[in-house]
Amino acid sequence: MGGSLAGLLAAHVLAGHADRVTVVERDRFPSGTKSRPGVPQGRHPHVLLQGGQVALESLLPGFLAELAAAGAPRVGMPSDMVLWQTGRWYRRVPATTHIYTGSRAQLEELVRRRVLADPVISVVEGTDVVGLLGDASRVRGVLLRERSGDARGERRALEADLVVDASGRGTKASQWLMTIGAEAPHEETIDTGLAYASRVYRGRSGVLDGDTVAYYAYPDPDQVHAGGALPLEDGSHLVIVSGLRGDEPPTDDEEFVTYTKRLPHPLLHRWLEEAEPLSPAFGYRQTANVRRRYDLPGRRPAGFLATGDALCTFNPIYGQGMAVAAMSAVALRDALSDRRRTPTTRRVQRALLAASRQAWDISAGADRKMPGAVGTAVVGGSADRVADWYLRRVQERATGDPVVGRAFRSVLTLSAPVTSLFAPPVARAVLFRPPVPTPAEPPAAPEEPAA
Repeated sequence: MGGSLAGLLAAHVLAGHADRVTVVERDRFPSGTKSRPGVPQGRHPHVLLQGGQVALESLLPGFLAELAAAGAPRVGMPSDMVLWQTGRWYRRVPATTHIYTGSRAQLEELVRRRVLADPVISVVEGTDVVGLLGDASRVRGVLLRERSGDARGERRALEADLVVDASGRGTKASQWLMTIGAEAPHEETIDTGLAYASRVYRGRSGVLDGDTVAYYAYPDPDQVHAGGALPLEDGSHLVIVSGLRGDEPPTDDEEFVTYTKRLPHPLLHRWLEEAEPLSPAFGYRQTANVRRRYDLPGRRPAGFLATGDALCTFNPIYGQGMAVAAMSAVALRDALSDRRRTPTTRRVQRALLAASRQAWDISAGADRKMPGAVGTAVVGGSADRVADWYLRRVQERATGDPVVGRAFRSVLTLSAPVTSLFAPPVARAVLFRPPVPTPAEPPAAPEEPAA
């Protein structure tokens, strides 16, 4: 259920274990690189983190070369970017990780082309899933209805040995499970009320080209407004600004530019005053972190799995969604291929949840400290308070200390486990050394590599 990245990549994995895989998608796929209604945040910035790159290349060998050939910008961190976090500018030391910042539509189109070339996989487009077949012991398929606009339209059954919910943040699986006598999963939520707006610009000055291709200021409890500009494949930049509940960014043309004055430095505002807008501003407000705990005890039917945003969705401001979709597909592949263990529904579902755990810990951990955060998972325990103390010291040093910065970026880009932050060289710097001085103003150029 769902033909976005999580659904396509899950279908690709399942094609190695099934005679037939059907992807049911409520939209009709566009021809070429275009946004579609079923991806409501598709017009906003997306980044493919290092962990997602590794996962995608493992699933679709040669994919990163295709992405680069399509012109997707590959941005080195921190050398290629002006970055601000926790009241400090990052030193622009040589890059230790890279992100791709092209449009979501471009990346999804490339994945779709590769995945749907498999003859085992077919697509039912322009069709809603409206329920599940089966009972509390086993799901045996789905009920479909064409998207004609008639809620009373004819339903038809599509039988299946396995149903995978990749229908995204707005999944209705909880209702459907209760309808067949099963139990809905417990939901953990953290919602800061963050909202953002995005608009495409083409710069008229040399501020965001050459050695500096991107700018970003991250939010934190002391600076709740965030924003930046990331390069797209056509040479333009996608600009984003964000604020919390009650101070949402406007989508009016002039007010959008004015709103950037709330950022910690006027760099982006000055650039926008000289840049050419190429699109309207689009807003987005569905940014709560939600984790559905299918792994916990309960009446869970066999033959039903959840993945992607239908399982665990994050505040999009941290750019984790595409990476976790790919990493979840790798977890599905590995669980189904493990000859030492029978891939029961519960075991595979636990593997999918584990694939999203680090991203959840990062996003939820940051958001629960933001003012006004609400939800069932906002209050942490004593262990969380100790971890917060250590991580605050990590962040203070990551901006200037290359050793701490490398470890911190590896964790944030999901390419190394959180335990990397406790490796002896990192721990010594975090526990026993003061923060390294950082630039007082946005650094205009990358630092030369140390001799």
